[in-house]
Amino acid sequence: MSRRLAPLTLDTLGDLPDRCRNCVFWELDPVAAERAVAVGDPALDKEAWLSSALLEWGSCGRVAYVDDVPAGYVVYAPPAFVPRSLAFPTSPVSADAVLLMSGHVVPEFRGGGLGRMLVQGAAKDLTRRGVRAIEAFGSAQDVPAVCVVPADFLLSVGFKTVRPHHRYPRLRLDLKTALSWREDVETALERILGSVRAPVLTPR
Repeated sequence: MSRRLAPLTLDTLGDLPDRCRNCVFWELDPVAAERAVAVGDPALDKEAWLSSALLEWGSCGRVAYVDDVPAGYVVYAPPAFVPRSLAFPTSPVSADAVLLMSGHVVPEFRGGGLGRMLVQGAAKDLTRRGVRAIEAFGSAQDVPAVCVVPADFLLSVGFKTVRPHHRYPRLRLDLKTALSWREDVETALERILGSVRAPVLTPR
């Protein structure tokens, strides 16, 4: 079974589940989002948002594939690109952070670590771009709010609560802390492997 991550682009947007592909909860402010659902085409609005974000900021998500079958995704962007972020009681997002907007793993692929893999992929991408942290509004309700990542999941992958709330706490993942151990291990392995030389076979 092969697993891989790909950037969220206009080409891979269609690999999101239909419900997510047609959702503009985060991409528009509450009034505009309701209007888009009632009289517009949310899928076109989502595509327009993604196109603008890609042009102005760059990659803003990751899509996970298992044996080339779409299995999950995460979307993230600076809060200036996310009108809905101002509607949360624990806003605003910190100035040095990018907002993890939403994430989803297809039910048949849950329980295999794909959610953690997606968050790590986002962390690695953002670290390379000089971002210091990821923040998210978590859902602390027994039945998680649609389009809001469960707070328990965020805590399980290393986020810490920075502003508590009974429904929508704001959580933060410091990227230097999240990736330092992994990078140290990768560097050590590169040094070990680099010091190994293939034996030179000489005739006796």
